[in-house]
Amino acid sequence: MSIQKIARLAGVSVATVSRVLNNSDTVKDKNREKVLQAIKESNYQPNLLARQLRTARSSMILVMVSDISNPFCAEVVKGIEEQAEKSGYRILLCNSGSDIERSRSSLQLLSGKIVDGIITMDAFSKLPELTRLIGKTPWVQCAEYANAGDVSCVGINDSDASQQMVRHLINRGRRKIALINHDLNYKYAQLRQQGYLSELERSQLSWQAIGYASELSFSAGKKNMLQLLAGEERPDAVFAVSDTLAAGAMAAIRDAGLRVPEDIAVAGFDGSGLAEMVSPPLTTIAQPSRDIGRKACELVVQRIENPEAVTERIIMDWHLIERAST
Repeated sequence: MSIQKIARLAGVSVATVSRVLNNSDTVKDKNREKVLQAIKESNYQPNLLARQLRTARSSMILVMVSDISNPFCAEVVKGIEEQAEKSGYRILLCNSGSDIERSRSSLQLLSGKIVDGIITMDAFSKLPELTRLIGKTPWVQCAEYANAGDVSCVGINDSDASQQMVRHLINRGRRKIALINHDLNYKYAQLRQQGYLSELERSQLSWQAIGYASELSFSAGKKNMLQLLAGEERPDAVFAVSDTLAAGAMAAIRDAGLRVPEDIAVAGFDGSGLAEMVSPPLTTIAQPSRDIGRKACELVVQRIENPEAVTERIIMDWHLIERAST
């Protein structure tokens, strides 16, 4: 609702509404009460409206997450929210599922000036369409980045991390290492597969097997592991591109009467709390998930407050955590 509609509802002038929102002491008590009652009936917060009137900003950031049920995504969002509050902003969360229609619906908030900036975790393949929809609105791509263009990005070196995990498995004596990957529309899935294949080639190991999960879930990991077990040759290690996929793989291995890691070693990716909860505890690549979120929020706030801020591509540190699953 606009300030003009509030004025009509209260039966006062636009100038009077503006003075009330700015806490001016020149407004008659009767008129002030009318304006505040109109705002209350309209379910609008006067402080937010006042800020928009003074600065043409809402102090809201739209966060479009590919899968909020993924523990990694949830931790990133926590980091975004923590930093947003420190910077005087609030977030609106959209679980887009990297579906362009759902993204388009959420991005309608731009036309109403409801949000000042956007942080996305959508698939790399969707970036051209998102670029067209978002236009010049301050935007940061989080944990899923572009190689070029005008979009600031925050993530890790997925290829190097994946390569080191495969090297770890090889150093533990594994020679038939399978990969449970996700949708290759995601850049991180492409890069983690690239790291997997590069390390096998470097180590002169010809055996490989790759499964593609439809989603980053326990059930998808279990399903892919069952398919790998049904193959002609059983792997002696499995590297999954998320901890949730790895947890599902471990369940499938147990259901088949096999042991982790004695028969098949299992490794994951993300460093989520789940990795410590499963039995045996999961070897994983730990990403600085909350720091990724905080940095992405810092960058989008910089763009909001200084539209001429340079595009940045931030690559953050990661580390391998070895546990009993390998």
